[in-house]
Amino acid sequence: MSPQVLFQLHLVLGYVAWLLCFGAYIWPKLKSMAPFEAQRAIATLHSFRFFGLVFLLPGVVSPDLSASFAVFAAYGDLATGVLAMLALLTARMRPLFWLFVAAFNVVGSMDLVVDYYHAIQTDLPAHAGDLGATYAIPIIFVPVLAITHVAAFYLMLRHQPRTAASY
Repeated sequence: MSPQVLFQLHLVLGYVAWLLCFGAYIWPKLKSMAPFEAQRAIATLHSFRFFGLVFLLPGVVSPDLSASFAVFAAYGDLATGVLAMLALLTARMRPLFWLFVAAFNVVGSMDLVVDYYHAIQTDLPAHAGDLGATYAIPIIFVPVLAITHVAAFYLMLRHQPRTAASY
């Protein structure tokens, strides 16, 4: 199989595996939690997105990795991770918490969309070896990030009765 086919197969299977796991274990738990607690759990996962800066480390990725992909992916992940950390740090100040929850989900979702765009424009699947050690990020980490952004938006938008505990 060509590197392009292997990368695309890995990516699809990453989504399938995470959707199966998410549907069986994570989604039922998130839906049963108070909105604040569910968003805090999602923010905790996304707070590790600072790891995307690894796309800029020489020796970890190939010097041939497209800069238009690597730079945007790295800094988009960093921005999302910092916003998720700020959400966690402001958990006791609920209006700020919800502002940062919305912010990290909007920024993080847009980051993933633009990363996919850059990957297509630079034909990243055909050059997947240029990812080096970071190959696992788009295959294993990105699917769960995308899925949890969708879940976070759904949980934010679904009608919730307002109680003192959910502010």
